[in-house]
Amino acid sequence: MYSIVNTATIFGIDSKIISVEADISEGMPIFEMVGYLSSEVKEAKERVRAALKNEGYALPIKRITVNLSPASIRKTGAGFDLPIAVAILSAIDIIKHEDLSSICLLGEIGLDGKIQPVNGVLSMVMEARKNNLKVVIVPKQNLTEARLVTGIITIGVEKLKDVIELINNGVFEMEESKSQPSAKLIENEYDFSMINGQLALRRACEVAISGMHNLLMVGPPGAGKSMIAKCIPSILPSMQEDEQMELSKIYSVSGIFDERFGLIKNRPFRSPHHTVSPQGLVGGGQIPRPGEISLAHGGVLFLDELTEFNKSTLEILRQPLEDKKINISRATGSFSFPADFVLVAAMNPCSCGYYPDLNRCHCSKMSIQRYLAKISQPLLDRIDICVEAPTLNFSQITEKSKNESSESIRARVIKAHQLQNARFEPYGFKFNSQIPSNMIDKFCPLTAENAQYMEEMYNKYSLTARTYHKVLRVARTIADMDGSEDILLNHLIEAVTYRGLDKKYWEEG
Repeated sequence: MYSIVNTATIFGIDSKIISVEADISEGMPIFEMVGYLSSEVKEAKERVRAALKNEGYALPIKRITVNLSPASIRKTGAGFDLPIAVAILSAIDIIKHEDLSSICLLGEIGLDGKIQPVNGVLSMVMEARKNNLKVVIVPKQNLTEARLVTGIITIGVEKLKDVIELINNGVFEMEESKSQPSAKLIENEYDFSMINGQLALRRACEVAISGMHNLLMVGPPGAGKSMIAKCIPSILPSMQEDEQMELSKIYSVSGIFDERFGLIKNRPFRSPHHTVSPQGLVGGGQIPRPGEISLAHGGVLFLDELTEFNKSTLEILRQPLEDKKINISRATGSFSFPADFVLVAAMNPCSCGYYPDLNRCHCSKMSIQRYLAKISQPLLDRIDICVEAPTLNFSQITEKSKNESSESIRARVIKAHQLQNARFEPYGFKFNSQIPSNMIDKFCPLTAENAQYMEEMYNKYSLTARTYHKVLRVARTIADMDGSEDILLNHLIEAVTYRGLDKKYWEEG
């Protein structure tokens, strides 16, 4: 007696369809499972055996072999319980559906036969639809998430008996996906109207988000760096539907997707503690799961107290900052996670935080050099905008004048994004920060006078080719914000100013 059913397993943030085969034959009574299985999958036979017994179905006293194919893919997680149980029940003719090949089953089984939820349902249902399967049976708790995928019938079940009756009846049209919950936009509790003073820093934030450039804020403690960073989500535009689906899939695989609110509408703002491990930042594990940089995909990754992070952890950011994705290789395969985020970082200029104010800073020159050396030059080269956050005086803190709100800033950001999206649509990217080096001359042309100015700045600040191109990209963004087709001298001057700060500290320090 033989049967085969379909299920899916997570592979990175995507999924792969797995065939679960069950064979029951004469021989030594044994329940054997094969197919490159992790320990939690091997334990499924005990869960399935107990669940079948408690639901009133006794396993035959025969040789039971279950194979999860293809054997080249590592199987992890408890979501194989339900398809294994259904394959066995089909092999002993308790489930008599003629064709199980169009059904995908997902779910963990408790010893009492209850179907428990699993992670990554959104990704697995999308893979089932891609492979032309018609029906996906999922745990009841995962049904709302599963129904975010249109074009396929999704059914939620609570008990193993429900699955048996459902498949034997073969009536699946009744359970077709209904209306999806609308994506929820969560209002940000921080607004730029709360920020007094720091006009240069506010301007730098607007430029950074308008062109999706990386930003570093340097200043003494209490200057408002962290609070300003928390205001940045309030000026981020909403995501398109395809972006919402991709981000929701990442969060679903990570087990932190809240299906009550439907697809994620807010661009993410992730702020990991400085003790985060390299695996926590970029992703890891034998079967890698997304890290903080992928959870920040399409939004902001905020690293507060940048110099407190482990230097080797920070250096890992260099490749994803350039490639907008992270590639992880393991013995089980190679995985690629999206990592298209804006890096926003904040740091003090020295251990005490008050350099270069020598009246308050008591750090030695050697101490300052050691402190700043925690941030390597190659990493600094990948940050487009460096800006200083000076200490506010009493009158600035207590000023009662009305500050510009995030709503008005966001309107300008959206306008700049629309301009860039229209310009770059034929080229496969969206923002000025993503202009390839071989297209810099096309999108950032300079007059002879401006080219001469940039040559002087290149020599004065000892720029690299990478930083020179970043200055031009930032200048392109500033020109777009001004509504100018051409990059003018004042745009270049402002863009160069954002590169001069890192030279001030890292050369003078």
